[in-house]
Amino acid sequence: MMKIIDFSKKNGKKTLLDFLEKRRSRFSMDTSVVDKIIKDIKKNKNRAVIKYEKKFSKNNKIKPSKNEIYNTIKSLDKKVIKAIDLAFNRIERFHKLQKVSNIKFIDSYNNKIEYRHLPLKSVGIYIPANLPSSLLMNAIPAKIAGVKRIVLANPRTNGKLNSAIMYVAKKCGIKEIINVGGAQAIASLAYIQRVDKIVGPGNDFVAKAKQKVFGQVGTEGMIAGPSEVTIIADSKSDVKQISTSMAAQSEHGINSQSILISKDKNILIKCDLFLRNILEKFLNKKTISESINKNGLLLYAKSDSQIIQAVNLISPEHLEILTTNTNKFKNKIYNAGSIGIGAFSPVAASDYTVGTNHTLGTLGSSKFASGLNLNDFYKKISLFTLSKKGIEVIGKEAITLAEYENLQAHALSIKSRIQG
Repeated sequence: MMKIIDFSKKNGKKTLLDFLEKRRSRFSMDTSVVDKIIKDIKKNKNRAVIKYEKKFSKNNKIKPSKNEIYNTIKSLDKKVIKAIDLAFNRIERFHKLQKVSNIKFIDSYNNKIEYRHLPLKSVGIYIPANLPSSLLMNAIPAKIAGVKRIVLANPRTNGKLNSAIMYVAKKCGIKEIINVGGAQAIASLAYIQRVDKIVGPGNDFVAKAKQKVFGQVGTEGMIAGPSEVTIIADSKSDVKQISTSMAAQSEHGINSQSILISKDKNILIKCDLFLRNILEKFLNKKTISESINKNGLLLYAKSDSQIIQAVNLISPEHLEILTTNTNKFKNKIYNAGSIGIGAFSPVAASDYTVGTNHTLGTLGSSKFASGLNLNDFYKKISLFTLSKKGIEVIGKEAITLAEYENLQAHALSIKSRIQG
């Protein structure tokens, strides 16, 4: 049975936080090789990239030919093409609504202050293996924002290109592709392709590499780690819907997290039993089972306010509200990456064709970060043009503050525009 925590008890909050912290500090994997890879590629460029690709992936072909891409796309199932086209259109339509406007303010002295949004010049997108949906989620907002150069890093599988990813790349107008994986892909994007920012999901080695190159290139503002779902349920919630949503996030990997919260103890027990019984039906049953045993949780709360407090403490990547009355929760949850509301809104659908972005903050980072959006592909520049009268009026107070901070040159610089 999954671990059960009674949040209503005196130590309930601490017990929950301890459970969450155990997973969040899970990084026991030895990623020290990442430093070596990055230094080597920074110095020796493609020669080092090929060396690590041969070592880790038995791959010595890091750039696909146009003919290879064309033939790979030709082999893609038409059903998959249709599904990708639908997802593309919905993601594009929703993300176009996120377009931003520049700001201009002019005061009574004719001082002009502006704030401009400029698209990044280049972005590297890392997509591991067989995840065309992740390429859609990362490339479409970049294109809408106006990023002119997008470089895709996607490793080969058994020496072959992924047909769905190549189709998405073509659909998104991506012309630069490198077939490189892991930390060597991140180092290549940073030091060979020299992109301005790197986005996209990856394992611990990819995450570590992003940490190491940050500062020389940008990365996402959130922690895109193992998948998470928290579900709020009541006595009327559908056991199958709850259990399959928990299984869906658990099949991402053994470090994924699935939490069920309810005031009804029976629904907690029923869902745990149902989930155990349907495990055999899944191809990924071993992964799901290990994930549930390691990071699955049943959380009992006595009141709606306790449920809200618990969800905001968890700060999940995904939240599903499957209660009869969803309104009493949805406007009080402020820490979550994406929220599916009601019985017909499974998180799994938002991974593909809903239109919202599935690149979201995990490991509690939804407390301070948003999911991937157009803002990730802009930089903002402030501009100001002061009039003669304007500097005379606001400059006096600026001089006062500069002199208070003992910054004499600052004060003198301002005075030089006022005198005469």
